[in-house]
Amino acid sequence: MAGRIRDEDIAEVREKAQIDDIVSEYVTLKRAGGGSMKGLCPFHDEKTPSFNVNAARQFWHCFGCGEGGDVISFVMKVDGLTFTETVERLAEKVGVQLRREEGDDAPSRPRGPARGRLVEAHKVAQEFYAEQLASADAVVARQFLHQRGFDQAAAEMFGVGFAPRDGEALTRHLRGRRFSDEETVAAGLVALGRSHYDRFRGRLVWPIREANGDTIGFGARRIFDDDRIEAKYLNTSETAIYKKSQVLYGIDLARTAMKDSQQAVVVEGYTDVMACHLAGVRTAVASCGTAFGTDHARVLRRFMGDHGTTSGEVIFTFDGDSAGQKAAMKVLESDQVFASQTYVAVAPEGMDPCELRIEEGDEAVRELVARRQPLYRFALDNILSRHDLDRADGRVDALRDAAGLVASIRDKTKVEAFSRELSHMVGLDLDEVRGEVRRAASRPARTDEPRRTSRTTDQPAPAEPPRPALPSLSDPRFMIERELLKLVIQHPAGVGRTTTHVTADDFTHPTFQGVWAAVTEAGGPASAGDDAGWANRVRGAATDPAVVAAITELGVEPVRGTSDPNPTFAVAYVYRLQELTTSRRIADVKARLQRTNPVEHALDYNRMFGELVMLEQHRRKLREGAVGGQA
Repeated sequence: MAGRIRDEDIAEVREKAQIDDIVSEYVTLKRAGGGSMKGLCPFHDEKTPSFNVNAARQFWHCFGCGEGGDVISFVMKVDGLTFTETVERLAEKVGVQLRREEGDDAPSRPRGPARGRLVEAHKVAQEFYAEQLASADAVVARQFLHQRGFDQAAAEMFGVGFAPRDGEALTRHLRGRRFSDEETVAAGLVALGRSHYDRFRGRLVWPIREANGDTIGFGARRIFDDDRIEAKYLNTSETAIYKKSQVLYGIDLARTAMKDSQQAVVVEGYTDVMACHLAGVRTAVASCGTAFGTDHARVLRRFMGDHGTTSGEVIFTFDGDSAGQKAAMKVLESDQVFASQTYVAVAPEGMDPCELRIEEGDEAVRELVARRQPLYRFALDNILSRHDLDRADGRVDALRDAAGLVASIRDKTKVEAFSRELSHMVGLDLDEVRGEVRRAASRPARTDEPRRTSRTTDQPAPAEPPRPALPSLSDPRFMIERELLKLVIQHPAGVGRTTTHVTADDFTHPTFQGVWAAVTEAGGPASAGDDAGWANRVRGAATDPAVVAAITELGVEPVRGTSDPNPTFAVAYVYRLQELTTSRRIADVKARLQRTNPVEHALDYNRMFGELVMLEQHRRKLREGAVGGQA
């Protein structure tokens, strides 16, 4: 039986899988100085970027949620893979041939096919569907594309294909490529009834890809009148690799343009995405088989680099009919997620981008995006259109409906201006509008969090006494400790033997004491030299999760004052650290002196006084050494 992967092969994967390249497949990173890069964390929602990557040390750490680790732990967490699956996936990407120990049982996998097999099955299926588009049975599919202005080159660009009407064509093809029925069913490509049959039959299909280009699902459109499935569009069901609330069609093609332009255009369908890209709007994406929601917004933010310091924009295109207006109001719920400004673009006569391109050409699609209007104003017009403003009661009802929208505006400095605008549009006194907006803003937010109770009684469970929280690692009191440890982890060659006399007692924060213990366990900085795996060695020597997290945090944060420290720079921090230790000892001796009677305990008093003089001299030398090193 195949054994565990050899440690040296895992180390080679860590070395060759550049963490900045891997993370960039999921997060837009920007230079942050000191060799670090920043982006929006993929593991929690945040307005400003606190996710850091240090390519030199092969570490990532989020200062917002505290998560961190190396390239393997990142892929494990972001894709939900096991350790072995992650190493295998990265090894394939960077060209490392994995070897396994003989006679050692392989680590157990979770039940179900591995992610890599599901992705590979989709790759084979996409190639099969694309080939079938040229078949005689796909005449209607090709006509559909031609009528919408898409030629063969466009179909190839987007990977569009045709699912044969034969209900087992793909099933047989995948079996021929040695995929098991368990794998193809788990992938959502094959369904199981009386027998196994193709999930998509007789339909035009679009591959739905992750940002890195991997196909993880399909969207399929009905093109034959006798199609027994009534739904116009049929999409891949939820699988281990496909989560419709987190997938955006076209993200693989749009991600670079979104990053460069700080813009995203959200359309409603696959053909709309195609039309926009072919017309030159290369930031277009669409949700897949579900309404655009908060999770989709978070995906966009990561790839746009959308945070408070940017002036980006997210533009939604909708049909002008009631369904389109309803969709716009739904989008308004996720508007608060964005730091960028949000807009709506509605084509004349309710045409979508695909129809607009057919009728008026590429320029009209670009003009549609350019004529966008603020989402807030579109929503306000939508609300007021539902009321008869010629009637007094209609105006009051309109005000009540619109006040909540005005109160929800993200930029509170604009509430007064929008209140004036609403007053003018509704025809009511400004003070009356202000009052209704204040009432809307003061309504308590609804919460669905259940009250916690004891398991054996209806009475609330008694609260446990709170544990004393440790101070923040970024507290200025620990700045010297923090900076020295950053030097030790990031630049061990520049530290060398300068820390020979440093001990755990020189650190006052318990977590930093744990970090130093891990450094010592790993052999100390003098043993690291130029070893690129030094930081991982230190991390592997730690057992406390808080210490492990601190090591990754210290491994990505830039060192103050220099990007290339040398022993002279490092020794200054050692002197400052030991000066602080000496100052604490001086304070202890002074406290004992104050409690000692110099007449009754003259011997102890004189001994402590002599110790105090020696400590003061030692502290003076350390301070001079620190100044000489300019720490």
